[in-house]
Amino acid sequence: MAIFGYARVSTRDQDVAAQVAELMTAGCAKVYREKASGAKTDRPELGKIIGRLEPGDVLMVTRLDRLARSTRDLLNVIEEVSKRSAGFRSLKDIWADTTSPHGRLMLTVLGGLAEFERQLIRARTGGGESGLLSVA
Repeated sequence: MAIFGYARVSTRDQDVAAQVAELMTAGCAKVYREKASGAKTDRPELGKIIGRLEPGDVLMVTRLDRLARSTRDLLNVIEEVSKRSAGFRSLKDIWADTTSPHGRLMLTVLGGLAEFERQLIRARTGGGESGLLSVA
């Protein structure tokens, strides 16, 4: 089992040093660094780290906003990590930890809420509804 860190900043003027130090202190064997907007879906270093994960490994970030810009993006990344039988942890967002039962529960609930939101959006845009839920 290995713990790999992912540190990201959005602009060239920012520095990943503080994130790297935090991740190394938390036990990361290696920290992948990236300077890219979180809104970009093509983040080569994130792709490398996910591709390297083996069963039992953990992907760690300092904060969720370093990994994803939206709930859907976060859930997609965590799904890719899970497909590799690896775990995910955020140091500052302690509830976001798929290596613990409580963390898995929280992320499952978050995934359900994101799916509910997608269904509401589809219903409103597809049916031209006012956006109000009707209870049958």
